[in-house]
Amino acid sequence: MTMITDLPPPRPAPTLPDFIKADERLRDAAQKMEATFLAEMLKSAGVGKPREAFGGGAGEEHFASFLRESQAQEMVKAGGIGLAEALFEAMKVRNIA
Repeated sequence: MTMITDLPPPRPAPTLPDFIKADERLRDAAQKMEATFLAEMLKSAGVGKPREAFGGGAGEEHFASFLRESQAQEMVKAGGIGLAEALFEAMKVRNIA
């Protein structure tokens, strides 16, 4: 019969330096700002606008905003329009100074 030896305890997860954590928070904030901007642009373009005939009722506009926000977030994940990167660089410079 073969004996299986005990495995050593797992190593603790490495901690990231503070400047990397700060960069992640700045990038996240920049991406959220770009998604909000894109959602407003989609709204101005008429995406999710209620139809005249056979509309979805009073809640349609509210749920259409969720659709626009999801579409904007997916656009940012796919690279967006470059606004998040510009915002990130501007906030990074401002944060260091």
